[in-house]
Amino acid sequence: MEKENATSLTEFVFIGLTQQPEWKIPLFLLFLVSYLMTVVGNLSLISVIWLDPHLHVPMYLFLGNLAFVDTWISSTVTPKLLVTLLVKDKMTPLSECLTQFFSFASSASVECFLLTAMAYDRYVAICKPLHYPVIMTNRLCVQIIVLTFVAGFLHAIIHQHFLVKLNFCVSQIDHFYCDILPLLQNSCTYPSINFMLVYFLAGSVQAVSFVAVLVSYTLVIFAVLKKKSVKDIKKAFSTCGAHLLSVSLHFGTLLIMYVRPASAQRDKEDMVDSLVYTVIIPVLNPIIYSLRNKQVINSLRKQLKGNV
Repeated sequence: MEKENATSLTEFVFIGLTQQPEWKIPLFLLFLVSYLMTVVGNLSLISVIWLDPHLHVPMYLFLGNLAFVDTWISSTVTPKLLVTLLVKDKMTPLSECLTQFFSFASSASVECFLLTAMAYDRYVAICKPLHYPVIMTNRLCVQIIVLTFVAGFLHAIIHQHFLVKLNFCVSQIDHFYCDILPLLQNSCTYPSINFMLVYFLAGSVQAVSFVAVLVSYTLVIFAVLKKKSVKDIKKAFSTCGAHLLSVSLHFGTLLIMYVRPASAQRDKEDMVDSLVYTVIIPVLNPIIYSLRNKQVINSLRKQLKGNV
């Protein structure tokens, strides 16, 4: 599709998942169920942590905020996706598109930093168990959480600042939400600064966070292997297993989405990866953390019995 430099568009239409009409209703039902499961699962996890004073410790404070961020990510993308699937050629104003991108970029960045903080928490708990109550206090935990949100918003603001300066000449976005790469492809001019920010700034955020998590868990593994008790080894790995699975899903998907080299099939592959990140992972996280955590399960049972 040719770009007309004379006109700057202010509305877009998403065509990523709407080109096969026979799939619209099945996809709508699938994503609706997934979204409801995401909201119910994550809000339930948050309420369990909130209502049980025994869970007011750093590990679960981080987990509660992760559940909030997962709900935030899914709520940024899925409701708009559901409307797009139901309404034919639904136009999206540029302002709404930019708002959606800012919300997604902020939440995705916060999740990166939050997972890194959770890895550090597990490192201190396992490698320095005697000093853990002194090092990882609730006050420090809250400060770290606030810092992750501030850093996430600042990262998104930088991208947003340069994105609003662009003029767009193609109305169709071959995606299902306003992600930055599809938007840049619709720019009237080649947005070299924006691409540089995506690959270097966003790439650095992901890479540094991933390396920090990797270093933390490498040290954890060495510390665990030094333990003589099989029971202690199983306990250590059980507390880290859920987080490792969540980290693998999160960083694996993001690295594929934004660091993978360009190819003919990239647009379609990016949509699949984006669906995994925005729809599937937010559903899985509360399941992963709840089913593998006896304290959360026991607390949930007590709260359910208390309400009967």
